[in-house]
This record gives sequence, C-alpha cells and structure tokens, in this order.
Amino acid sequence: MKPKSFFLVPVFLTSLLIFLTLGQPSRAETAKHYTELKFPPPPEVTVPDYSQFQLKNGMTVYLMEDHELPLVSGTALIRTGDRFEPANKTGLALLTGAVMRSGGTKTHTPEQLNEILEQSAASVETGISTTSGSAGFNALSEDLPQVFDLFAEVLQQPAFADDKLAIEKVQVQGGISRRNDDPNGIASREFEKLLYGNASPYARTIEYATLDNISRTDLAAFYQQYFYPKNILLGIVGDFDSKQMRSQIEAKFATWNPSGQPTLPSLPKVSQAQSGGIYFVEQPQLNQSYIQMGHLGGQLNSPDYAALSVMEDVLSGFGRRLFNEVRSRQGLAYSVYASWAASYDYPGVFLASGETRSDATVPFITAVLKEIEQIRTQPISEAELGFAKDTSLNSFIFNFRDPSQTLSRLLRYEYFGYPKDFIFSYQKAVENVTIADVQRAAQKHLQPDKIVTLVVGSQKAIQPPLSSLGQPVTALDITIPEPKKRVGQTP
Repeated sequence: MKPKSFFLVPVFLTSLLIFLTLGQPSRAETAKHYTELKFPPPPEVTVPDYSQFQLKNGMTVYLMEDHELPLVSGTALIRTGDRFEPANKTGLALLTGAVMRSGGTKTHTPEQLNEILEQSAASVETGISTTSGSAGFNALSEDLPQVFDLFAEVLQQPAFADDKLAIEKVQVQGGISRRNDDPNGIASREFEKLLYGNASPYARTIEYATLDNISRTDLAAFYQQYFYPKNILLGIVGDFDSKQMRSQIEAKFATWNPSGQPTLPSLPKVSQAQSGGIYFVEQPQLNQSYIQMGHLGGQLNSPDYAALSVMEDVLSGFGRRLFNEVRSRQGLAYSVYASWAASYDYPGVFLASGETRSDATVPFITAVLKEIEQIRTQPISEAELGFAKDTSLNSFIFNFRDPSQTLSRLLRYEYFGYPKDFIFSYQKAVENVTIADVQRAAQKHLQPDKIVTLVVGSQKAIQPPLSSLGQPVTALDITIPEPKKRVGQTP
C-alpha cells in the first residue's frame, strides 16, 4: 500500500499552479467600445423543405417535417374575424372561437375532451381574432393519430354547449367591469376609437348589451358562415412522415363538404375618424400621464415599408432619438417609443407613446412632436442609417428560429395574399434603403396635421395645462354602460 503523502503531491502541485497563475498581473486587453467590435456576418437563412397540396373540397395544406423532437403541431387559419360580426352583437366572434373548443363536440363532451387531451399531455385550442380564426393542436408523435382525430372533430363538429357559452359570457362581463382599471388599457382602447371611429370593427368594444344579444344560435350561424374547407389553410409541422400525414388528413377532412359556403363579405372600409386634436381622459387618482400620439398608417405591402421600418428604428429604442432626447437628456419620460405598426390588409397605426410625471405632460408632447418634425425635415446621419439597418438585418434570423415559426409565416402570407418570399424581399429592401429614402418616406407618411393626441391622467396635476398646446382639449367619457336589469333582480 502506497503512503498517503503520495496522493497529496498532485493536489499540492495543482494548488501551487493556481496560486502562481492568479498571482500574476492581469494582461487582459482594455475593453473595447461597442462601436469597435467586429462580428461575422449572420448565417444565411433558408426555408426548410415543405410540401403543399389541396384537397378536392378546397382545403389548402402545408406539411413541414422536423424530426429534432418527437412533437407535432398544427394550425388551421380560417378566413373570418370579428371585423365581420354585426355591431349589435360585438363579441360574437370571440365567443364563437372560445366555445367552439370549451363546448365540446357532437361526439365528446367538454369533460371527455379535456380528460383525453390531459392524459396525452396534448392540447387543442381555437379562437377568433380581428382578422382571422384559428384552430391548433400540439401532441407527442406517438399520440398524433388520436389527437389529430380530436382536432378534426373540434373543427368540424363543435357542439356549442349552452352552459359553456354562459360561463364564457360571465368571464367577458368581468373584463368589461374591470376595463377602466388599467390606464394603459384605457389609452390604447380610446386611441383606437379616435383613429378608426367608435363604430369601426377595428375599434369597437364589447358591452353588456351586445353580449345580451348573443345566443347559441348566433354562434352556430357564425360558425356555419365561415368554417368550411375552401375557407381554411392547414399547416402541420413536426415529427411525422408526410405521406402518412397526408393520408390521415384526407381520411379526416376529404369528405367534409358542408352545405352553404357563402361568399366572404368585403373588408370594412377604413378612414381616420378624428384628424388632429387633443383628447383627455380624467383619472384624478393618477400622479402621471399616459400619452398616445399618432395617426393611421399603412400596410406591410407598401413600397415604403422598408424605409419606414428603418425610420422607426432611428426614432425608437434604447440609444435612439426619442430615448436619448426625451428620456435621457430632458428627463421627460419613464418610457417613450414610436412604432410604424403596419397591418396586412388594412391601415395600421403610426404611434408615439410614453408615460411621464403629470407636470411634464406638455413638455413631453412638445418634445415628441419636435422629434417627429425633425426626422421629416432633416436627413438622418450615416451612423443612424447603418445602425438601424444592421439592427434589422441582424435580427432577421430570429424570424426563422424553428420550422414552426417559418411555417406560420408561410400560412400568413398565403392567407393575406402575399408572395411566399415576402420576408426575403423585405430583407433586400432594407439592405437598399438610403438616407434619402428615409426622409422621403417620413415626409410622405408622417402627417403632423393629422396627429391625434390622447392623454390619460389628472387634469389638476397637469401643469401647464393641455390647453397651453394651442389646440382645443376634448374630454372623453369612458363610463361603462350598466348591464340590463334581469327579471326579478333587485335594484
């Protein structure tokens, strides 16, 4: 047996080496400024292989295999949206999308559906937003046949159970009662009304009265109007064999031929409701102001979209103009940003927004307007252009982090009629943006005379007052209409 001291020698030598190394003076290079750092170009982005086909009933299908993990997910996009619901039944699309899943199917009760999915750690979800409906599923590869069957069942045979509709209505009513609790929520909601108009489907709100007008029959009718194969795009990505997946899709959807299939309504027309002006929502308990300023913007397919995206990056973000001037130099804001929020098929919004202490409200508005005017009338610098373009181009790869994200993008482009290579065309357009392009786009699309300003805050605390800005100030009433009294309900 070796003496114990033999085992201590390596430990001693290792400790001595560490001591001598740490004891040497640091030879690290002086830290470089971020502008001196050099990075390799980002990797080239490619779209994974996928297949596309159409069933005889008109349903369009995309399949994209990804065998990295034993998972499969699918999304169906349905050509519908709450912009098509009647104004006196605002909330109909929301409830249809929710109860379509929560209400079970004609074969499985909600409880049975939930139990089967929970046992498989799977999900099937549905919903309807402003511009589209959706139904999706997530499952382990081994559970795909059963989960896909349930997904097809929910999509084709929703039961719209009355008791689940009642539960959803109660939840929506709770949201109505609390909608004035959040100043940011008030500002966003009322700003959209000022731009699109109270009656516009892009701005109207659900009320107790519109909920009362909605019945199970309405949900079924809304479903029947929009949920049919020719009106649906289905995309599936994950660990599956495309040939087998196609057979499963055909088995579950090829014979789906509901009667009716009416023509889709035309899109609602959009024009700016209020052009200019200052609007105010009194919230006396606040010691700061929530401000939104802007006007209607444009669509993603605008020839100037790339230049406007660069303009947005020059204006907004850490180290950009609004941050440096309004927040850092003048100390007028807790947060401040600007956004050219284009939409796919209707005008989006140009928005400049922020939060500030009450006594800085007027200086904040003045400072933001000055920055908007400056980017319209004066060329940006080469450094600003380069930094904005690099930011956009270097973040481009994050649009393709995984195949499911890529497939989702392909579905959206198909849904809104955009070319499949739109994202790459946009990338090339950003690369070609010049200083002159940014100024031309800013002069054309930023319209100071149309800027609507909304402030949510305390009138007493805002000094100098909003009237010192030289425009009339219009107070907005955000009182929530009371629900209708039920028979037998005590006052």
